[in-house]
Amino acid sequence: MTIEKREVYDEASHVDAIDGCVTLNGPDAVDVAMTPEAAEETSDRLAENAAKAAGQRRLKNYPHREGSD
Repeated sequence: MTIEKREVYDEASHVDAIDGCVTLNGPDAVDVAMTPEAAEETSDRLAENAAKAAGQRRLKNYPHREGSD
């Protein structure tokens, strides 16, 4: 998957807990309120995919072999 049509931001979003909700404000006018449960699941997904993306970026310029014998 390529991100050709999306802008990639290098600034983190601002997160607060307000009145039992989690608010997220970030670049490109992101303004979201979530339940704590939804925020926790989102956090898990972000952490997992951030690690995956960092690995992809590190390995991008290394030759790879298909399969290993």
